[in-house]
Amino acid sequence: MLINFSIQNFGSIKDKQTLSFEADKSKHLENYYIIETNGLRLLKLCLLYGANASGKTTVLKALDFLRDLVLKPKIQKTETLDFEPFLFDEDTPNQNTIFEIEFLQNNIRYFYEIELNKNAIVREELYIKNSHKSNVFKRDTNFKYELTSITFGNKINLDKLEKKALEANTLWNNTVFGGFSKTNLKIDDFKNVVDWFNHYLTDFISPKTDLIAFFERKELTNLLFEKNIVESLKQADFNISGISKKEFRWAQLFSKNDPYVRARDFLEFEHHVKNKNYKIRYADESRGTQKYWGLAGFLQLLLTNSAILPIDELESSLHPDLFQHFLLSFLVNSTHSQLLATTHHREILNNKDIFRNDAIWITDKSNADSATELYSLADFDTSVIRDTSNIYNAYKIGKLGGIPNLGDYYIDLEEGENEK
Repeated sequence: MLINFSIQNFGSIKDKQTLSFEADKSKHLENYYIIETNGLRLLKLCLLYGANASGKTTVLKALDFLRDLVLKPKIQKTETLDFEPFLFDEDTPNQNTIFEIEFLQNNIRYFYEIELNKNAIVREELYIKNSHKSNVFKRDTNFKYELTSITFGNKINLDKLEKKALEANTLWNNTVFGGFSKTNLKIDDFKNVVDWFNHYLTDFISPKTDLIAFFERKELTNLLFEKNIVESLKQADFNISGISKKEFRWAQLFSKNDPYVRARDFLEFEHHVKNKNYKIRYADESRGTQKYWGLAGFLQLLLTNSAILPIDELESSLHPDLFQHFLLSFLVNSTHSQLLATTHHREILNNKDIFRNDAIWITDKSNADSATELYSLADFDTSVIRDTSNIYNAYKIGKLGGIPNLGDYYIDLEEGENEK
């Protein structure tokens, strides 16, 4: 499970900002929101609010970028890393980017830190944080010779040849885990970390993500046809009685010229209207139906597996009631999964029976250098938010930040434009 994630000098984020899934001491809705494990109280859900271009998506992209660093090592040492540091400053474009992430895997609490620039990984360290903090490895890069040096803590025993093999496979623009994936070594802690990034942390889901392609790529297509998916659509009042598909091998459907289109042609939604059954192709269903069908698939994934889903604009194409229905279905039924989502749906803040303050995060750019600041409602003291405060109204009027600074409605057209 994800505990904390910190970002520094990445995209719109300049100074170190930390997103935390650690719950505060509040007992509010804890039976639905909180998972107690390894002496920690971890949240199932974090919702990111903020104005457009305030940095909400940047947080999710940073997590996805780190995932790619671990799982998709560069093949050649001349390849550069594809990201931008904070650009609205004279110094930051030449400074390093730093990520820190803390997570649980196989009941072990890991802390991983990595420092990099566009050319190479500068430094990375892995620690185990249980009763005390112990170093697993530390990596440094020799920029003159473009070589990697790795030192290990007492937990890992490698002979000289194994250590040299790992260092040789860890190119200066690869993480140590990237080198590990190219080396035939058995290191349990390395495998745990790679497994967490590969299996627990899912791909970043944007409004443009092709959901059919996502589930096919992950070999999870059958999840979309589970009985629970149909039940979710029924509960969402889509008047759908079933989903049908012809017998085929999914892998055979995809052509080089027109990927994924043929798969949709085989999907049909069954509607029961006036005692008759009708079938409508997936492509002819509304965007809302298509979106909720995909979300129902993700819900099935989160309920039947342990995973964290980073999703951008969760409410896209959804009625507010469906947005709320999805969140409540996840909170009530999930056991060891987490959801990290950006949203503009502020009406949920009008109902304290649905949200906890520590689960609501805000991105804001109200500072002078236009850099993203990240904070939760739990960070405000009682002078701003009381137990009796209406969070919706406080957010709406800008008391909590994270809303656009709108100017005058009138547009000053040049003389002559009004005369046309």
